[in-house]
Amino acid sequence: MTTPTTEDAVLADLTGMLTALLEDEYGVDDVEITMTTTFNRDLELESIDLVTLAGLLQEHYGTKVNFAEFLAGMEFDEIIELTVGRLVEYVVQSLKAAEAG
Repeated sequence: MTTPTTEDAVLADLTGMLTALLEDEYGVDDVEITMTTTFNRDLELESIDLVTLAGLLQEHYGTKVNFAEFLAGMEFDEIIELTVGRLVEYVVQSLKAAEAG
């Protein structure tokens, strides 16, 4: 199965993952998730939630997307201000790089 590598497709995938995570962990299911949504300020995710998200990303995309590696290249302030859009861009780049082989 080929995974679509458009920003819209990845945003839809991430929105589903984040909605499920928020609903499971916090009982929140009506949050609007856009490219400018921040993980910390808007979604109020904690570090353990990011670990859970990393697992969901790996489950969905396999080894093509390494969220831990993505975060490891950031300063603390960048992680705090991380937006869904920045993660979407990273996932798209990772998938395209994997396709190019």
